[in-house]
Amino acid sequence: MNVFVTGASKGLGKAIAEKFASKGHNIYLCSRSETGLYKIVQEMMTYYPDIIVKANPFDLSVKEQALAFGKWILGLGISVDVLVNNAGQFIPGSVYNEPEGALEQLMAVNLYSAYHVTRAVIPKMIEQKSGHIFNMCSIASIKAYPNGGSYAISKFALLGFTKVLREELKSFNIRVTAVMPGATKTASWEGVDLPDSRFMKPEDVAEVIFNAYSISDRSVVEEVIIRPQLGDI
Repeated sequence: MNVFVTGASKGLGKAIAEKFASKGHNIYLCSRSETGLYKIVQEMMTYYPDIIVKANPFDLSVKEQALAFGKWILGLGISVDVLVNNAGQFIPGSVYNEPEGALEQLMAVNLYSAYHVTRAVIPKMIEQKSGHIFNMCSIASIKAYPNGGSYAISKFALLGFTKVLREELKSFNIRVTAVMPGATKTASWEGVDLPDSRFMKPEDVAEVIFNAYSISDRSVVEEVIIRPQLGDI
């Protein structure tokens, strides 16, 4: 099986890629950070020598690069079994005081990147009559919160996109899952003075995603909500 993960150089993307790799799946990675991306490739090739690990850096917030990533995927000439749209960004602030351009930037990274990459690979999945798309949404997709601003707006939109995909693709045997994690210990929370116990582990989210993928193709996990045991931050 071939698994494609965006935003894969750290955090959730890295954990998801490592989970699938540990189960013997071939991994294809993308992120903006070329240095971080190739470091992950080297690590994974060392730990999982029996699988294929490839990567290509793209800035998916730029439409042309998102399309180029899709073209790269199709150019590999292999099945597209799992696509994890994980590329994302957080800019703190409220609608009335966040930086100018925050909405445009966050929509580009959190929504349009997933839209363009998914559109690129859907024809291949339809041809296969199989595939699983995971869109990494957020608790912010269902609950607005202070200082969430345009981030929440973009994640609400991503959840809507996921719901549309689910309805459009189910007859082609393509599964679509919205993953809505709460606070997870990633770089987005660097500098926040809270104990680790208030955050989920990226590995826990990756485990849930892999389990959703692993069930019979007669079933689909449409939405997953995962929160820290102690509740939202």
